[in-house]
Amino acid sequence: MDLGLGLIWFGVWIVALTCHEAGHAFAALKLGDPTAYHHGQVTLDPLAHIKREPFGTVILPIISYAFFGWMLGWASAPYDPYWAQQNRRKAAWMALAGPMANLILVIAAALAIRAGMLLGVFSQPESVKFVQVAAANSPGPANAVATLLSIWFSLNLILFVFNLMPLPPLDGSQVLVLFLSESAAERYNQLIHQPGLRIFGLVVAWNLVGFVLDPVWLAAVNLLYPGAGYH
Repeated sequence: MDLGLGLIWFGVWIVALTCHEAGHAFAALKLGDPTAYHHGQVTLDPLAHIKREPFGTVILPIISYAFFGWMLGWASAPYDPYWAQQNRRKAAWMALAGPMANLILVIAAALAIRAGMLLGVFSQPESVKFVQVAAANSPGPANAVATLLSIWFSLNLILFVFNLMPLPPLDGSQVLVLFLSESAAERYNQLIHQPGLRIFGLVVAWNLVGFVLDPVWLAAVNLLYPGAGYH
């Protein structure tokens, strides 16, 4: 296993999770729930989020990368369930804020790649993969930055797509409330908070994410390089 590549993976992973959870926490604060703020989660300091979930943010990602070449894990931001119950639509916007933070990071990576191309540092790769969305025109630091931006682009896109899947306990299951009437939203919330359904939702999401992610990732890369026709 390439140690340098692993360090890039881990750095991007921590930033992606930090921004995701900080997005939830910041949105909750602005919408009326200061719970995460009082727990110190409205911050881009990774340590605050690592301390809350050390196993999900550090230990499991390292283990999964060592064995499978991928980083798996989680982080979390606390919220007031009574507030969420009384403010279902606000809670749905809070849920959406996390994936949207990851989408912003995808866009930032895309802009950095295009800027690098304008400066002659990067070029369009002949073929693309998760860790090769951008190609460096020279070895050394430029190659490391191209790899970092490639993983930044791809990992944040994965977190965006995965978390928006409309299955409990993922953020997408809460976002659906925005499209339901008050009575339907109340019945729906009672359903998705059943422990058994939450476990089932995770299993289904894990098995479906590949079918959903692959075409979305390819579409995003082809949007980054118009006319490239990657497949």
